Amino acid sequence: MRDFSYSVDGDGIATIAWNVPGRSMNVMSWAGFAEIDALVRKGFADDAVRGIVITSAKEHFAGGMDLKILARMMAASDRAGRAKSFKEMSGVHGILRRIELAGRKGKDDVGKPVVAALNGTTMGIGYELALACHHIVCADRKDAQIGLPEIKVGLFPGAGGTVRLVRRLGLEAAIPFLFKGITPAPRKALAAGLVDQLAEPEKLVAAAKEWILNADEGATFKPWDQAGFRLPGGEPYSRKGFQTFAGAIAAINGATQGVYPAARAMMSAIYEGLQVPFEAAIRIETRWFAGMMTNPSPSSMIRTNFVHRLELRRGARRPRKVPATEIDRMGVIGAGMMGSGIALVAAQAGIEVELRDQTLELARKGRQAIEEILDSEISRNKLTPGKKGEILSRVSCGSGYAGLDSCTLVVEAVTEHPGLKAEVFKQLGECVGDDVVIASNTSSLEISSLAKSVPCPDRFVGTHFFSPVHRMALVEIVRGSSTSDQAIAVAFDFAQRIRKIPIIVNDCRYFYANRCIVPYLREGMRMIGEGVSPALIENSARQIGMPVGPLQLLDEVSIELAVHLANVTRKLQGEGYVADDADKVLFRMYELGRLGAKSGAGFYEYGDRNVRTGIWPGLGKEFKLREGQPPPQQVRDRLLLIQVVAAVKAFEDGILEDVREGDVAAVFGWGFAPWSGGPFQWIDGKGAAEVCKLCDRLSAEHGDSYSSPKLLADYAESGRRFHDKL
Repeated sequence: MRDFSYSVDGDGIATIAWNVPGRSMNVMSWAGFAEIDALVRKGFADDAVRGIVITSAKEHFAGGMDLKILARMMAASDRAGRAKSFKEMSGVHGILRRIELAGRKGKDDVGKPVVAALNGTTMGIGYELALACHHIVCADRKDAQIGLPEIKVGLFPGAGGTVRLVRRLGLEAAIPFLFKGITPAPRKALAAGLVDQLAEPEKLVAAAKEWILNADEGATFKPWDQAGFRLPGGEPYSRKGFQTFAGAIAAINGATQGVYPAARAMMSAIYEGLQVPFEAAIRIETRWFAGMMTNPSPSSMIRTNFVHRLELRRGARRPRKVPATEIDRMGVIGAGMMGSGIALVAAQAGIEVELRDQTLELARKGRQAIEEILDSEISRNKLTPGKKGEILSRVSCGSGYAGLDSCTLVVEAVTEHPGLKAEVFKQLGECVGDDVVIASNTSSLEISSLAKSVPCPDRFVGTHFFSPVHRMALVEIVRGSSTSDQAIAVAFDFAQRIRKIPIIVNDCRYFYANRCIVPYLREGMRMIGEGVSPALIENSARQIGMPVGPLQLLDEVSIELAVHLANVTRKLQGEGYVADDADKVLFRMYELGRLGAKSGAGFYEYGDRNVRTGIWPGLGKEFKLREGQPPPQQVRDRLLLIQVVAAVKAFEDGILEDVREGDVAAVFGWGFAPWSGGPFQWIDGKGAAEVCKLCDRLSAEHGDSYSSPKLLADYAESGRRFHDKL
């Protein structure tokens, strides 16, 4: 079966319809390129054809390049691989350039116009194909997105996207779409200049054909192929253009902190390409793109962000023998920030929710918090008032546990206190039957210990949601010592229903995510205690790709909570607990009443409405700065490696059973260096032996917390990689 079909109507207009067999969304392949090239040539060669419309026979136009092709290109990481990628992409450029030149072989030939009729979402190579056409008509659909999101997976558009879009819009206007990967809906795409015309979906192809019938010869010449073309916004060597480029480079480096190689490569391709003719610019883009295909960052990001994430969401780790569970009604106990957030995402997914708290008033406050979030979505045009009412109608408030026996799942989300949770489970167990799965939303308490208060421990499971629930993508499903596959499957099916990424971990204090996050937070405080500059710590964290530094994150999660967890740990470990500089800093901040963002004072200062204004000036006085500050690279290594070591130990200890979950959870759970693809991808890219050397160096200077786990040392000795078996 073919990917494209070809037909010609009575007006002499050929229509090429894209419809990849067996796919819900069109993706481009090498065979697809060959097909469309042959059909375009056929239309150009036929004297009866006046023009060509390229559209889709599916609901949407295109989802981009086939990831399998990208993976094969990335697998060839040597010089020969780069040469092959360059040759393959040069062939693609030849096809698109043939479309762009309208079939003309000489300057005196008459060209035939080609129109891209985008009937829905058009991403990546699909939009690059449209950019090569002479006119872009887009269906006026609110659910469609148009653009070039490649930067989000560590790549940049390699089929003429940078060359054509910058020439079409100018650098300043193109930056959001190239360097941020923004993919607007059709009306915003039209306003931004990404498309030329909107049409009602049912009249899309007719509008494209009408444009062809009315097009004159000049319509088949792109502006950059005509004499006197001037780049919108100014050439890079003009005064205005120089200012634009200088500002853009500074802004992009500031946003990426230099850890995303694709951003640097794309800017180089754009800058160099704008100083030469179009054909040479295409070759420059291809050279930079081929180089990126052999960089480990994009391949790691694609594996984690797409391949492994989708495998996990589709049930790669779900108990296979347990039938799927339809969850239409559930209970949530505790209407605070976490409980109301869980209730919100459940109601959004069409689930009827019983939101309970100690009093009806508290439950209603939780429902009010849900309404405020929905109102915020309405103000940003993300939701309609009608949809808000529909979601809220699914949330019922109450006190006590009566009526929860008809629920499939009940999630407890009360304060992180073992005694309080035990009392909730005791009362709940008296009101619900053995067929109801009970889940505890806890971030640090052991599920096996909490299960002692539940009548049926096999129906008890941990569900660690991340805050804010409606924005964070990850859920840790925690298997206690008695948790059955049935309970795991129900929690997994719930996570799928609310469109979260579920990972399944075994029970231990802090589970997987917090076992990695807590060392990161403590290392930031430890360095403060050592006299390292707070600004150096925070900036170094951002330079390894962390969304926020450890000090800011501590303020956000609450220093009071950190003190509580430290006290619990101290109590559990008894005489084995060893206090360090992190404890000294943490408890001193607590004594000073600087409890974090909510209190308006922490490691940072806060102004009106608790807006962060800067690092607290008194921090350097309270904890004296050392005279000679450590090299920034050393600080970066410490902040990154402390998380990596914790991740490997979790895998070594059996808390984590699948490295795919380790990487996906790290990137989507706490924002671990997204450019790396996660801690295990980072180790594989760098090599376990090199990571062990870094561990040895840092442990010699800063203690055993950096010592190589035995598993990592074994991998270094054998030369294995964590993803070899996948």
